[in-house]
Amino acid sequence: MEDFTLGGLWAAVRAFYENSPLLKGIVIIAGAWVLRFILLFVIKRVVDRVVNGVKHKENIHDTQVLLTSPLAAVRVVQRTRTLGGVLSSLITVAIVIVVLLLLFDLFAPNATGAFALITAATGAGLGFGAQNVVKDVLNGLFMVAEDQLGVGDIVDLGPAVGVVESVDIRTTQVRDVNGTLWFVRNGEITRVGNMSQGWARVIIDLAVPYESDVDAVQERILKTAVDLYKTPKWTTRILEQPEIWGIESISSEAVVVRLVVKTASATKDDVARELRARLKKDLDEAGVKLPALNSIVLSGFDGAASVRGARPPRTRPVPVNFGEEKPKK
Repeated sequence: MEDFTLGGLWAAVRAFYENSPLLKGIVIIAGAWVLRFILLFVIKRVVDRVVNGVKHKENIHDTQVLLTSPLAAVRVVQRTRTLGGVLSSLITVAIVIVVLLLLFDLFAPNATGAFALITAATGAGLGFGAQNVVKDVLNGLFMVAEDQLGVGDIVDLGPAVGVVESVDIRTTQVRDVNGTLWFVRNGEITRVGNMSQGWARVIIDLAVPYESDVDAVQERILKTAVDLYKTPKWTTRILEQPEIWGIESISSEAVVVRLVVKTASATKDDVARELRARLKKDLDEAGVKLPALNSIVLSGFDGAASVRGARPPRTRPVPVNFGEEKPKK
């Protein structure tokens, strides 16, 4: 009767487990799967709680509506989802490596020393390739930790421009405007141009006929842009009142006037399209025929010099002493 007690049954199961490497392997794999499931579930719950918390705070139900909400809310959602994806990938890779090492030690315990020698020998040959892998992983972690990009951001990575769909430990997936999905190695990303952080600026150059009353045309253009700014549908998308920066250039055919509108980063194209349509309609009604109505993107020195628009920061001159004494009066 003692053999059928709980203690005896436990001892029998334990003896069978210790003498069965196959059962140990099954237990290791099952335990690793359960651990991965639990960790991924925890990460998913944390991400969902953060995202739903932001939605509740902003009193919205659709994540896309956050594009016109304050920047902090957008970045919290995008960064949380990106970190969740990266952490999930790291957990999966770490668990797989640990399980493989445990199974190798279980089924080939006497080969551990030989395996270490083989690893040391092949490590030197694979060192160069491993450096690239480590570079990809570290660069990906730093990009996420420093909030350089996130899922849903519109970015320019050099070889690819588009919307970030996924950030993994080795690659970043970017979908361009044509629908092509680009896989960019994190280690190959040397610069990130993020068009979803902060704000954007719509810049429209209007070529006004030379014989027109430029001042009157500028007033009409500015009024059209301000009316758009005051429209309830566009109030949340346009961050500041539109500005006329003045005359950019003069030729024998036209005078180019520049109009700028500061917008939420994700709504720049929508604002530009609506503004061009209204400008065309209003200027046609005023009898002003525009040779061209162009949207431009400043770059290089021009872009840097125009960051603050028509109101550049005031600075005081730096005194320079050339070692000369002032003449005495």
